[in-house]
Amino acid sequence: MAKNIMIQGTMSNAGKSLLTAGLLRVFAQDGYRVAPFKSQNMALNSYITAEGLEMGRAQVVQAEAAGVEPSVRMNPILLKPVSDVGSQVIVCGEVRGNMSAAEYFRYKQKLAPVIMEAYRELEKDQDIIVIEGAGSPAEINLKNHDIVNMGLAEMVDAPVLLAGDIDRGGVFAQLYGTVELLEPQERERVKGLIINKFRGDRGILEPGIAMLEEKCRLPVVGVMPWINVDIEDEDSLTERFHRKSRAGEVKAAVIRLPHISNFTDFNPLETVEGLEVVYVSSVKELGDPDLILLPGTKNTMGDLKWLRQNGLEAAVLKCAAKGVPVFGICGGYQMMGEKLSDPCKVESGGQMQGMGLLPVQTVFEERKVRTRVHGTVSGLAGFYQGLSGSSFSGYEIHMGTSEITGPEASKAGGAGWKTDGGEYGEDSGRASGFSRIQMSAGGQPGAETNRLEAKDLNVKELNVKEDGCVYKNAAGTYVHGIFENNEFAEQFLRLIYRRKGLSFEDRRRVDIEEYKRRQYDRLADAVRENLDMKEIYRMIGL
Repeated sequence: MAKNIMIQGTMSNAGKSLLTAGLLRVFAQDGYRVAPFKSQNMALNSYITAEGLEMGRAQVVQAEAAGVEPSVRMNPILLKPVSDVGSQVIVCGEVRGNMSAAEYFRYKQKLAPVIMEAYRELEKDQDIIVIEGAGSPAEINLKNHDIVNMGLAEMVDAPVLLAGDIDRGGVFAQLYGTVELLEPQERERVKGLIINKFRGDRGILEPGIAMLEEKCRLPVVGVMPWINVDIEDEDSLTERFHRKSRAGEVKAAVIRLPHISNFTDFNPLETVEGLEVVYVSSVKELGDPDLILLPGTKNTMGDLKWLRQNGLEAAVLKCAAKGVPVFGICGGYQMMGEKLSDPCKVESGGQMQGMGLLPVQTVFEERKVRTRVHGTVSGLAGFYQGLSGSSFSGYEIHMGTSEITGPEASKAGGAGWKTDGGEYGEDSGRASGFSRIQMSAGGQPGAETNRLEAKDLNVKELNVKEDGCVYKNAAGTYVHGIFENNEFAEQFLRLIYRRKGLSFEDRRRVDIEEYKRRQYDRLADAVRENLDMKEIYRMIGL
């Protein structure tokens, strides 16, 4: 049986996810077999495991920090909001349906055995499991049938560290108030307190720490500073959207949709020197970009309506007419088409006109596509011809299929388009598929290679399909994680820089996997320096 420790917080965004990742990295560096666990996560950023199952990206990040393959056992319940009062409920990687908040509150007590089964399976191969809570354990209106905070701690007999966020003020009241609102048996599980996100001289805190320890009768095991590490954060709580981007020679604008999902697709672009990545939700913020990126969304039709109402659709179309490249992923790709149909009422039902950037029609279906993919960009002409032959891997998560339609469609490859200078090919008015991808069979890659040669493919035998669409300066794909592929990302950015008359060759580029490793190691260094690891190991029983 694995040892465990649980990180709970005084509120949402107290820094639980990052503390969990940091402890996991430290334990892994110290030679222990470790894994994260969060019984229930609410997020729109999700991931497809090797088994073809869906889980929250926060636990994927923590698994990366631990150096292990992500598994749905680390996050057995995922709630993906579809409205202010309802979510799609995913249990052990499979969709159970949409539920209102009230319906789920009644339903969740049935999930305790599922959570315990996932935890017991996970702990078989681990020395330590680091568990993350959700929100606050002092949300007294939600304590009944709790499966994510103190209820879970009792189920798995875990000691608890309680973290408070000093950056938002009132950290002593946060910690003391939370402890006081706990039941006596719950209070006994709390073994220590953490003051998180501190900026300044720790000496100034010492009188407050002494009083807090006296009143709570608990030790403060560390004061974690505000850490400048580039590690994925949870979608609904990210500060990335509000962060002031550094000015760059090239501006990439990501449209910040109301139900934006998997915006982490664009994190790798933020590591490129001279590339300014901004998240925009108004025409004024959009300005005059060199690249427009349309991300995934959990509500394609609703977010397209929002885009239309606030004037951003018209602004994007105006930029596209000037030759600005527009690239969409998943829901963003669906929006770029001519028509969206929802006969099964997966979203809002009915039909809706798309943005008209791609000759594509999308039909939403009740079946959810979940698969990892390997692929190669098709033999393109026109603006995107420099991507031809680039290999990539990623994953698909979507409800709906998209088909290139109309007389301008060309399944054999794009014939390109013509700019003012004519340097990107001749305009034939024909669209093409973006890539050919090989889907995983049962979650496992069906071939040893990422690069696919069209002449060697037997679509039925190798489970290969055409993905996405390219038409003039617009392109879309269903593949999440495509920019994490160094080859593809570099080829893509060469095109964007060249269009602006700049060379991409002398830009500082980062190997994405190595970059992530350095960030996790920096986080671990901060944890070792600022938390009492000897005391934490004692709490765990090691």
